[in-house]
Amino acid sequence: MLISVLIALSLCADCFAVSLCSGVRASGAGQVRIALAALGFAVIQSLFLLLGWAFGVVLSRFVVRVSEWIAMALLLYVGIDMLLDGVRALRGGRVAEGFAIDGLWSVIMGGVATSLDALSVGASRAMEGEVWADFLPLAVAVFVVTVLSVEAGLNGGRFAGRRFGHWAEVAGGVVLICIGVNIVL
Repeated sequence: MLISVLIALSLCADCFAVSLCSGVRASGAGQVRIALAALGFAVIQSLFLLLGWAFGVVLSRFVVRVSEWIAMALLLYVGIDMLLDGVRALRGGRVAEGFAIDGLWSVIMGGVATSLDALSVGASRAMEGEVWADFLPLAVAVFVVTVLSVEAGLNGGRFAGRRFGHWAEVAGGVVLICIGVNIVL
């Protein structure tokens, strides 16, 4: 079980980072919306892990090559949007309602961007011959750790957004861009 929790923690590090950065823009979101966003991330992360396991041998080569580029593109989109909105706001310009992790579309986009690695992990576990009974603890750990990491990230980001305003949004955008670029390097 310890191995499952450690793998879950490593898979959820990017969920936490995206949630922290995105929480800056969701400063008005209540705890119910944050819980729903965390649940959405957890469902997507767990689903990708299970899909990876189910289709492990067939998808493994394709997933490894394509998932990095998809994740990078999604994170760059979110990061650039946050960065531009933050700069516009700092200049006193009008800021469009953009990416806020409490919206359904943004939860799906953020969840997919941060869950492609779970697809690869699931596929690799299947290729190692892991049976369902041995795989289930990992799936449960990934779900629980994802909920907790997204909750913590969104709440931390909300605090930073209230405390540092649009500067936090600019910093969050830069961090997401760096994470996206780092994925393919």
